[in-house]
Amino acid sequence: MKAHTNPLPPNPNTDLHFDPEALREIYLAGGCFWGVQAYFARIYGVAATRAGYANGDTPQASYQALAHTGHAETVQVRYDPARVNLATVLAHFFAIIDPTSVDRQGGDVGRQYRTAIYYTDQADLPALQQAMAAEQRKHSAPLATQVEPLAHFIPAEAYHQDYLENTPGGYCHVRFDTLRTITPRVDAAAYAPTTADTLAGLTDMQRAVTQHDATEPPFANEYNDEYRRGIYVDITTGEPLFVSSAKFDAGCGWPSFARPIDQAVIVEREDLSHGRRRTEVRSRVGDAHLGHVFNDGPQELGGLRYCINGAALRFIPVEDMQTQGYGMYIPYV
Repeated sequence: MKAHTNPLPPNPNTDLHFDPEALREIYLAGGCFWGVQAYFARIYGVAATRAGYANGDTPQASYQALAHTGHAETVQVRYDPARVNLATVLAHFFAIIDPTSVDRQGGDVGRQYRTAIYYTDQADLPALQQAMAAEQRKHSAPLATQVEPLAHFIPAEAYHQDYLENTPGGYCHVRFDTLRTITPRVDAAAYAPTTADTLAGLTDMQRAVTQHDATEPPFANEYNDEYRRGIYVDITTGEPLFVSSAKFDAGCGWPSFARPIDQAVIVEREDLSHGRRRTEVRSRVGDAHLGHVFNDGPQELGGLRYCINGAALRFIPVEDMQTQGYGMYIPYV
């Protein structure tokens, strides 16, 4: 059991405007709903959360009767898909629970503390199944987390809503340190493969690097000394690749990053050219040559160095990210 003694992290959604008609919802049971609600309220793009009781054996429920009604303590999460996608929401969910534990999370034991994902839109089911399959690969024991349509949701009593906001010393089994470490999942379907028209707009150097695996001269690109806050995207498709918070000065003459924004956007290939064994990195959607990854990066950043040609990238400063469709990545730059 872990007591919640430190102040809650700041809420990045406080000053955001949300269009109620654009919001989607998912219902997450992750043990005691006090910490789960406080955590999900702090994921960028989550407009509202509400604690309640879901999918029990009776049409009514109360906190005192949970041991007998079969409901799970559940949090309704309403989110803006333009700012955070369902895959990212689910990545956060699995980061704060033990999905192999049966009817127990933290120090709480009982059927009401089971883990579950309840959905209201059948179209969400493939994403849920994909997330479950990915999570199962991380564990030898079978997942105990249920995935079911929402049968009913009963809002919890008023004193349970935003409980940790109002009770600074309240119990919480949830850790908040993963809020900043889980970056958004990039949806490949949102970016179109390259065409003759898109490639026609590239410079000679951009075309040579991305399409013919060339390497630009060191210290001869516009991004080597670029350290403003922002995002770096594939010059050929616009797919997000790296954020400024992962950039560091390696002294090599090319932009260097500790990690991609989502590992899935990078494709690695063995490169035996020039009499050396290296690992080439290419973009997922555009199949553009980006550069190479090496194991000589700063240990405090993970030890990797993604050495990337500036000609393969387009930089978008943070003040332009929302208008150019990259708003969901702003908290990570």
